[in-house]
Amino acid sequence: MAVTASPADVLRSGLDVSEPGGEFSSRAAAEAYVGKVCFKQGPPLLIGAELEWLTAQGELSATNSRPDLTVLADALGPYAPRSISPDSPAHPLPGGSRVTLEPGGQIELSSAPFGTAAELCERLRADTTSLRELLESRGIRTLSAAADAVRQPLRVLGLPRYQAMERSFAALGPFGALMMCNTAATQVSVDAGADPAEIAVRWRVLHAVGPALLAAFARSPGLHTAPPGVWASQRMRAWQRLDPLRTRPPVQDWADPIAGYARWALDVPLLCVRSADPQAADWSAPPGATFADWLCGALDEEIGRRPDRSDLDYHLTTLFPPVRAAGHLEVRYLDAQPGDDWSVPVHAIDALLSDPGTITEATALAEATADRWSEAARCGLADPELRAAAVALLDLAAAHAATPTAAAELAAATERCRRGLMPTGREEGGGA
Repeated sequence: MAVTASPADVLRSGLDVSEPGGEFSSRAAAEAYVGKVCFKQGPPLLIGAELEWLTAQGELSATNSRPDLTVLADALGPYAPRSISPDSPAHPLPGGSRVTLEPGGQIELSSAPFGTAAELCERLRADTTSLRELLESRGIRTLSAAADAVRQPLRVLGLPRYQAMERSFAALGPFGALMMCNTAATQVSVDAGADPAEIAVRWRVLHAVGPALLAAFARSPGLHTAPPGVWASQRMRAWQRLDPLRTRPPVQDWADPIAGYARWALDVPLLCVRSADPQAADWSAPPGATFADWLCGALDEEIGRRPDRSDLDYHLTTLFPPVRAAGHLEVRYLDAQPGDDWSVPVHAIDALLSDPGTITEATALAEATADRWSEAARCGLADPELRAAAVALLDLAAAHAATPTAAAELAAATERCRRGLMPTGREEGGGA
């Protein structure tokens, strides 16, 4: 029962975007649904973050020192994710952060959203201390490195999603396994905006400042088994190279980011297709097939059913652009930072989005470097233009910081960038 309405028409009509069973009536309905769930509209009041660490059982070495999953589950107890402990209550840590595990054994803390960056950092810092104590009780170390320069990439999490991901990325080159198993990031999440106009402004500034902030916080020059090349952020190099259709949307061509993101999402190839059989281990998707192909019936023979809302929700989690729309906006282009210095990019994003005037100024300061993603990952602050943009943006952020502590952190980062130095701390794991 195809319709000719546009996604915007479907949303304005107030009609449900899917059939009673959850299937979509048309591509326009599916695009409208993506716009609705990926860009939640409301006053931009909240901020959150996700932190990742490499982990090692005992001393890090070229031989496999990745933690055993049963030991990890025992260490985390009631906070263990169900991916490694199916019967776990998976409680949040006292500060509200939830623990998850990445395919190579990287540990991740996902904060609750907070009304201020200061409260976010306070709660998240307490949870990082709690997490470290839990892991160290079983001899597991967390490593503040954005890329593993010592160990071969090795997947330890055997979920069907990651098996399918590994197979899909393996056909494209070596960077999929490296990204999955040997990298760690700092992510910052902010509300999308109160209305489509504000969403567009916030979306554009987060992309415009991306290359300069990537360069400012790049600290992963070593990545074990990566193809030869000198890069400031091997982590971002891996993301850029592993699957461009999934990681590099044509944002510069989108007059309307909500509509553009929705179109792009449906045209990204399927990474995996969940099986209705809970025992099934093979979630492989037909090679090259997109969600739109599945939606229109082109995959009826291969998959045997049409997608519903839960399938589209899941597909959206397999998209990995530098800024991902997930109801809020996830900034995904920052390397994991040393020690507790992850608070610096949190404060930077918070300050640069603090008011419309600052957003406008930040967008203008970043204009000359807004499309230089590859150079930022390769050269970092060694590129004079990127260094100048990073200094200007961090200086602007310091001037609009919410607290004196945030201003001091940003001022120190500004001076570091002015000197062309990558973030430093107690170097761990040979990956920074």
